[in-house]
Amino acid sequence: MVAALVLLVVFMVGEVVVALVTGSLALLSDAGHMFSDAGAIAVALWAMRLAARPASGPWTFGWKRAEILSALANGVTLLVFAALIAFEAVRRLVTDSVSVEGGPVLVVALVGIAVNVVATWLLAKANRSSLNIEGAYQHILTDLYGFVGTAVAAIVILTTGWAPADAIASLVVAALMVHAGRSLVASSVRVLMEVAPADLALEEIRDHLREVPRVVDVHDLHVWSVASDLPTLSAHLVVEEGCFHDGQAAGILDQVQECLRGHFDLEHSTFQIEPATHAEHEHALHD
Repeated sequence: MVAALVLLVVFMVGEVVVALVTGSLALLSDAGHMFSDAGAIAVALWAMRLAARPASGPWTFGWKRAEILSALANGVTLLVFAALIAFEAVRRLVTDSVSVEGGPVLVVALVGIAVNVVATWLLAKANRSSLNIEGAYQHILTDLYGFVGTAVAAIVILTTGWAPADAIASLVVAALMVHAGRSLVASSVRVLMEVAPADLALEEIRDHLREVPRVVDVHDLHVWSVASDLPTLSAHLVVEEGCFHDGQAAGILDQVQECLRGHFDLEHSTFQIEPATHAEHEHALHD
């Protein structure tokens, strides 16, 4: 990630200079997107350091949510840059007052494709199951697509002289940024709102837990993610009354936790084991 960050920053500076000289909005929008790429990687690296801090004091889960906040920030910046780029592209299409030099734009776009291919390859080797890393990866990937669009626009300008191709390429970049940004924001908000992970079916989990011998029922089942690599579960298990007399309650706990690890890859779980008669003491039961 550090190598990708250095590579992007060096190229971004050169791209801004060429964009200002040639008047290309497509290049400037790519440079703006690359700036957000660099910021995304920098924030991702910072969030990784925070997430690695151990739990202490009131921070019972440590700083693991930092990666989710980083992914949310990356998604929001993609949407903001997309709005700015789209606004300027439409303005140029309407006024048709800007000329673009296709040659330098094509050269920079081709170099940009090469730079982003290398950066994408570097980030693809990281752990993309982390929403934080995926956010940075999506930034780089959409930037790669953007440079492809810019190169096509430059070729059109060189062969036909049709300058609006530059603004249209910018709109394509903006659309790609919206697609990636919306997905990141939605995934981040899902974690922050403690919605159950999309790949975990609550009814399937409930059914598996009910199949454990001597488990009568399951209620107050909650599943959420502290971070993208830390799904968490809590539930109340209603067990046979005799379990509290023959010492089998602890064995049931071992079985249900093994069930979750084996079938759903859930390592962090908390259970309240109770007899059926306990229901009359609970005044706010949940499904």
